[in-house]
Amino acid sequence: MVNAIPHPTKTKNGTDRSYGSWVIGHWDAATRLFSRSHGLTVLRKISVFMILLTAPLCIQTVAADQEAQKIYRDNCVTCHRKLPVSLESFFFNYLLKYSSERRVKKALRDFITHPTTKKALASEEVIKRYGLMPPTRLNDTDLRRAIDVYWDTYKVFGKIK
Repeated sequence: MVNAIPHPTKTKNGTDRSYGSWVIGHWDAATRLFSRSHGLTVLRKISVFMILLTAPLCIQTVAADQEAQKIYRDNCVTCHRKLPVSLESFFFNYLLKYSSERRVKKALRDFITHPTTKKALASEEVIKRYGLMPPTRLNDTDLRRAIDVYWDTYKVFGKIK
């Protein structure tokens, strides 16, 4: 696992060690290691530097994706499992009616934040039996992230060959 130091820390002698110094420190260690034994060219040194520079960003992206998946699971999947209609069916209903990613996501946000029977795409029987969903308690950022996960889970664009 990569040891990312994104925030300043104090070293033994009391000086700040920022992310930039972490990259430079690892850059120095990597170039010493490879230049002695392999004679790195400038291009290789740049490649190593870019890897060291972007590795913490990749780790943060993976962590953010996992957090978004958890938000989706905890706030969407848990309730929709109780319904006889799958999340996939709801997705295709939205896709048929709104047809583009932007419009589907906007319609979902509008419905989830302010559910009404007029906006609902569930059948009347489902609404009579299970009622409308309550308005979400998610903040706008988390709601958008959950909808992004929902879109990525069921989208058909790019999956059909």
